[in-house]
Amino acid sequence: MFADTAKIFIKSGNGGNGHVSFRRELYVPNGGPDGGDGGDGGDLIFEVDKGLNNLAPFRHKQKYAAENGAEGGGKRCHGKDGKDLIIKVPYGTVVREAESGQVIVDMSGDHLREVVLKGGKGGLGNMHFATPTMQAPKYAQPGKSGQELWVKLELKVIADVGLVGFPNVGKSTLISRASNARPEIANYHFTTLTPHLGVVEMGYESYVMADIPGLIEGASEGAGLGHDFLRHIQRCRILVHVVDAASTEGRDPLDDIEKINEELERFDPELLQKPMVIAANKIDVWYDDGSEDPVERIRKVYEPKGIKVFPISAATGKGVPELLKALFAMLKELPEASVVYESEYDVDAHRFDELPINIYKESAHVYVVEGQRVEKMLGYTNLESEKGFSFFQNYMKEQKIIERLKELGLCEGDTVRVAGMEFEYYE
Repeated sequence: MFADTAKIFIKSGNGGNGHVSFRRELYVPNGGPDGGDGGDGGDLIFEVDKGLNNLAPFRHKQKYAAENGAEGGGKRCHGKDGKDLIIKVPYGTVVREAESGQVIVDMSGDHLREVVLKGGKGGLGNMHFATPTMQAPKYAQPGKSGQELWVKLELKVIADVGLVGFPNVGKSTLISRASNARPEIANYHFTTLTPHLGVVEMGYESYVMADIPGLIEGASEGAGLGHDFLRHIQRCRILVHVVDAASTEGRDPLDDIEKINEELERFDPELLQKPMVIAANKIDVWYDDGSEDPVERIRKVYEPKGIKVFPISAATGKGVPELLKALFAMLKELPEASVVYESEYDVDAHRFDELPINIYKESAHVYVVEGQRVEKMLGYTNLESEKGFSFFQNYMKEQKIIERLKELGLCEGDTVRVAGMEFEYYE
């Protein structure tokens, strides 16, 4: 099964905690603090692998985490840094924040390797906290948390030319005739469930053609896997409407073109601004019963709009070389760069370490400090130990929480409730 979307959880490594230890050697009875720093957590990196062509591997594994940094050691030993985790994705994969849908990075163009989540910094060992008045600090800094995020991966095929049209109009036959692609071809609806890419050789040059799976009415609303297929058209520089000019299934080719255009516009109005041509297919089976030539009917409507119509038979090859040459000439006139989506979501702006701490006065002598950052700090701090309580006091000062409380009127003897735990404040 072709997979072009996936939702996964990603996390960079946590920084290792700083270490608390003291130099203990013979003839050095009062050795100072020598606790080393924790290692940095590993980064979470996305990297393009041009050997991949779908997102199927992500259907079986949803969670990806880089390695945590190791805790520091005695004798000023630095903890080992966590290993980076590299996630391989196909060229053209767009990484979005799952809830908002905002683009984090588009893995195309120059974006072949991107650090999406940075690992947490390792905490400082107690050797950094020695002062003239505190020569034996019994606390160290904990490592910073890594970043974590649910993301949605979307694969948008990169192609110069995209073939669009209803099922069974001959798109698969055309791409197999025009290129080295060999899609499965059969006479039933939804023949193609996977976008096929083919390289069209033009002497020493070439271009890429995509056979976009057949659309139906309601595709822009998701009917018939419409969203999954329509997203691939957004990258194409030229769209080719392939229609059954002979009406072998009883449909009117003009009506087909109009309905497909309506679906394109509903999905993304900018799609109708792309250069278009019409390939009037199956002329080899059109029976002249005295009615108007269907190719001329299409030309009367669309050529005045600047959209060229090419009568072809994908089955016999008639008219196909002329179509391919015309497409090549059009591509020469168009900018070479394909659509690359700009980043909309700043991961660093949503770091856990930067989440707000809420501080307010609840009553005359009661003050409240709350927020995820404070809750997490208390989660890894043992307030029953001297080391843990010293760290807690320093955290309240370093984060300027005490300063902000005093601005609100905090006085000695007042109660401070920190993440549900109550403390009496003393100067």
